[in-house]
Amino acid sequence: MWLSIKAQEKLEKKKEEEEQDKLPYSWKQTLQDVDVSIPVPKGTRARDVDIVIKKSHFKVAIKGQQPIVEGELTHVIKVDDSTWTIEDQQEILVHLEKVNQTQWWDSVVVGAPKIDTKKIQPENSKLSDLDGETRAMVEKMMFDQRQKAMGKPDSDTLKKQEMFEKFKKQHPEMDFSKAKFAD
Repeated sequence: MWLSIKAQEKLEKKKEEEEQDKLPYSWKQTLQDVDVSIPVPKGTRARDVDIVIKKSHFKVAIKGQQPIVEGELTHVIKVDDSTWTIEDQQEILVHLEKVNQTQWWDSVVVGAPKIDTKKIQPENSKLSDLDGETRAMVEKMMFDQRQKAMGKPDSDTLKKQEMFEKFKKQHPEMDFSKAKFAD
């Protein structure tokens, strides 16, 4: 039996959600970091836990018990910028700072069920959060996209037209009546 692409995607999403729900933790990420939330028995304090955060290894356990999560991290992290806390004595929150901040993780540790990183909807960022060069590039892309949607020339074409107009003014002796722009 053939399934439609939409039905297939729905089944894959459901399977992925079920696999993630079975994990003893939940996690979310941005391009910069991964945050892991691990429920623990109420009353758990820092002295009751064994937490190891290394460049490429991760372990969270209640002392004297099997680890809740342990394994090789999917990607390397910045150990000095990664932290953990216990929230309301019932949840361990681990913040892992990514070394490669242009890559989505498909799982926290190697061997854990994976997510489809192609389906991640990144959070909206503000232009003001970007450095000058990146911001200028994004603004240019946004302008060009709006121009294209309206059927108008993009910024590069406008720049060429402007340069051509200046050249025509500087050279009134020349005949530009048959000049054409090539895109």
